[in-house]
Amino acid sequence: MCRNIKTLFNFEPPVMDEEIRGAALQFVRKVSGFHKPSKANEAAFLAAVEDITAAFSKLLSTLETNAPPRSRAEEAAKARSRAARKFSR
Repeated sequence: MCRNIKTLFNFEPPVMDEEIRGAALQFVRKVSGFHKPSKANEAAFLAAVEDITAAFSKLLSTLETNAPPRSRAEEAAKARSRAARKFSR
């Protein structure tokens, strides 16, 4: 759906609140079609971001897995490698 929304579950170190809010903001921007809402829509936009942030936080805190946590550094290196292959053509 939105390339800017990244997986936040099962990482070491764990996800931070700012990352959850950033994902919620990207989601609301995508769904609403607004990068920055007008003054008339600002309250609804920000309320949606806060509601979705709370829902994402609850989801991430209740998910369970037996898989070992992934390393942020390793995942970032994989992403850079994929981007290099994709854009080097």
